[in-house]
Amino acid sequence: MDTHMKRAIELAIHNVQDGGQPFGAVLVKGNEVISEGVNELHKNFDISGHAELLAIRRAQKKLKTNDLSGFTMYASGEPCPMCLAAMYFVGITKIFYCQSVDDAEAVGLGKSKFIYAELKKDKQEISLDIKQIPLTAEQLNPMELWKDKEN
Repeated sequence: MDTHMKRAIELAIHNVQDGGQPFGAVLVKGNEVISEGVNELHKNFDISGHAELLAIRRAQKKLKTNDLSGFTMYASGEPCPMCLAAMYFVGITKIFYCQSVDDAEAVGLGKSKFIYAELKKDKQEISLDIKQIPLTAEQLNPMELWKDKEN
């Protein structure tokens, strides 16, 4: 097994021993470890405190960038939809994981599998009550403001 995956699993094991969930992540550029993370939901009461997201945040802060293209994520568990989306946003295109969302569901951590299923549905069919409230004619359009600023 790859050294970086072994480290991600080791982080997950230590996190369980510390009262957290069984998730660890290692973010690598080339063969250099740039940052690591474990799920910290139990410490900070922050639902976004997932191992992969924390590794991404730490790398961005350390390198002062929003672009992690060419980096590789090693995760003890298959990334949840939130973490996967963050990897798309930041440019990570190579991800290795050890245990699947099915493995997580089998031990009572099934939210990821549920959300992946929800994302396959049309907006009208999901379990959230989500509705658009369009801008009024009097409101400044933030999207247009951004577009004008970029040009």
